[in-house]
Amino acid sequence: MDRERFNKQIEFIMEIDKAKEVFRNTVLFDASRTENDAEHSWHMAIGAMLLSEYANEDNLDMVKIFKMVLIHDLVEIDSGDIFAYDEESAVGKYERELKAAERIFGLLPEDQAEEYLNLWLEFEDRITQEAKFAQAMDSFMPLLHNYKTKGLQWQRLNVTSDMVLSKNKKIKEGSTLLWNYIKDIIYDAVEKGYLD
Repeated sequence: MDRERFNKQIEFIMEIDKAKEVFRNTVLFDASRTENDAEHSWHMAIGAMLLSEYANEDNLDMVKIFKMVLIHDLVEIDSGDIFAYDEESAVGKYERELKAAERIFGLLPEDQAEEYLNLWLEFEDRITQEAKFAQAMDSFMPLLHNYKTKGLQWQRLNVTSDMVLSKNKKIKEGSTLLWNYIKDIIYDAVEKGYLD
């Protein structure tokens, strides 16, 4: 066993435990509290596993998708979670997150550091069909939470249906079916008064 390699991997595992302390704006389905990044990534991975049959492309590399899903928000350990509709806070977000990705993945042995940084970049830039589907899931899950909690966070944070539709139309790149479902629940949310 390569002791130095093993120690770096353990250091990374310990560092990413901090994702459990990064709380998001998404409220749990029971509306008891907001979720953390670790919970979001786990839930998103399960969603990707179950809903992959609705991806626009067949024969996606699911292992790659799971890796993207599990690492995509680790950067928020350093950069924090930015609310999806907060345009002011989003200025410089990519640069801050890239710096965080380089630091966090840099804790790993060189081959793994390079692999995970490249996967993170692929996800961020929606380069492949796997990245497009992973990003679709990243947007889909909070929308489902907001709808099922009767727009609790949408109302609290003054989010409108136009904002939701505009910000999340990229879902269509990964799954037309999920995008159509989202449009339906957004229109229903407006009808029910969950969303302006």
